[in-house]
Amino acid sequence: MPGGRLTQQERQRIALGLADGLAYAEIARRLDRPTSTITREVMRNGGPTAYRADLAHRATEHRAHRRRKVTPRDSKAPAQSHGRDAEAVREYEEAFTTLLMHQGLPKMMSRVLTSLYTSDAGSLTASELVRRLQVSPASISKAVTFLESQGLIRRERDERRRERYAVDGDVFYQSMVGAARSNLQLAETARQGVGVLGPGTPAATRLENIARFLDFVSESLTRAADQARDILHTAPETTSGGTAEP
Repeated sequence: MPGGRLTQQERQRIALGLADGLAYAEIARRLDRPTSTITREVMRNGGPTAYRADLAHRATEHRAHRRRKVTPRDSKAPAQSHGRDAEAVREYEEAFTTLLMHQGLPKMMSRVLTSLYTSDAGSLTASELVRRLQVSPASISKAVTFLESQGLIRRERDERRRERYAVDGDVFYQSMVGAARSNLQLAETARQGVGVLGPGTPAATRLENIARFLDFVSESLTRAADQARDILHTAPETTSGGTAEP
């Protein structure tokens, strides 16, 4: 599998693949690249509908030039535990952050959430986040306040009475159940329109069908989330080769 930065020719092939409606995994297979590399490349450069190979290549060269300009030559990436590749971890964190941003989270909130999810402890103090992200304490404070208000993180105290910001898999369960609840509210509102617009009219029929659809999806989503919740707290089994089994 080739390493290093994507070439301009590879970016052109990515653009052609997107135009043909290919999935990221298929484009990655054709380029013999990790799917995460293709995902990160596309999402950092406009998304699947706005990706342009020439602009993406120019933007990458600009970022590389700026990084060389501000980073001392003797600087090194912080040491990683468990023998991890520091550069691979950094690239993965960038990809995770980018995806969170495209789902609607502001950049700093996305960076903080990514840091929490990729830390082995699942929690960090404000000072640890400041050092890790190289930003001001005020930026961290604003980010964690927002994330806590959205139910994405929680505050806790460690044995030294320091305040830590923590995250766990239950966030995804709560988020899914919350989405189902919102859909049920929308279904109820759609059903109210049936009486207003007159049963049997085209508009009322449309709203009734929307309500029935949302009822079904919401109930299925809640049921699936309840059935699968334990997965979030179960250590995956590993094969003899060390890979996790679902």
